[in-house]
Amino acid sequence: MTLRHLKIFVTVCQCGGMTAAGEKLYLAQPSVSLAIRELEDYYGVKLFDRISHKLFLTESGRRLQEYAGQIVSLFEEMEAGIRNRDASGTLRVGASVTVGNHLLPEQVRRFQQQYPQMKVEVLISNSELIEGAVLKNDIDFAIVEGNIQSPYLIQEKFREDRLVLLCGPGHPLWDRGTVPLEELPQYDFLLREKGSAGREIFDSIMRLAGIEIRPIWQSTSTKAIVQGVARNLGLSVLPYLMVQAELEAGLIREVPIRGASLSRHFSVVYHKNKFLSPAARAFLAQCTGGVVGEDTGAGTSAG
Repeated sequence: MTLRHLKIFVTVCQCGGMTAAGEKLYLAQPSVSLAIRELEDYYGVKLFDRISHKLFLTESGRRLQEYAGQIVSLFEEMEAGIRNRDASGTLRVGASVTVGNHLLPEQVRRFQQQYPQMKVEVLISNSELIEGAVLKNDIDFAIVEGNIQSPYLIQEKFREDRLVLLCGPGHPLWDRGTVPLEELPQYDFLLREKGSAGREIFDSIMRLAGIEIRPIWQSTSTKAIVQGVARNLGLSVLPYLMVQAELEAGLIREVPIRGASLSRHFSVVYHKNKFLSPAARAFLAQCTGGVVGEDTGAGTSAG
């Protein structure tokens, strides 16, 4: 088993097929197939299920992908560091939607003023997808809201935030000072999609209280939800940063909930085996106002 085998395996995982992986690596498809077969023979496991001409990772394949992605990435980062290319390389940053909309653009601008030769690639999605991208090494690190689930990731909290319960003009709660938690099920809700950090926090609070909320709307668009709330189609729970302008304009109103805390935090997240380059650590320290990680990538596990 060699680094070449791992590179081929990781590329097959990324491309979803051996032909596409071969094209990316400038290898003939039989050479890719042979490398995968040699890996399977070496470890005595099956790495892919082949169903209807498509490849699906087995459980053993997923475990190997976890390690192989980090090994290949670490090797590439080692070469970049030794050749002193860190100041002119690429930084792959992930962010959840709230962070991507309100915090990340300014952080990227400030970073590129200090490192003008660095290219910053950004992926913005819901927290669940961002967590998966860090695990698969599609991005170097991420800045997200709420808690992460994987024991393979390190999470370092750096800023508090909160969610807010929102209503529109004419809603029965518009002139209410507060609303008890147990009253919420009688109202319609417009919520973000499952997998978003804010939705997960709200759902967890409801489950702990033994309350079920079945939203009439689910959307990846915060703007669409805010518009629906403003037109009195229902309540919503969204990050304060995402709706601050609409609240100040009086288009919607915050209604405090009695018996529940909607506070949360922002965190930087990276793989526990990830080598954080000097540029990556500088970017994270800029975001958090402190020093993040060591040269080994050590930190506090989320598990």
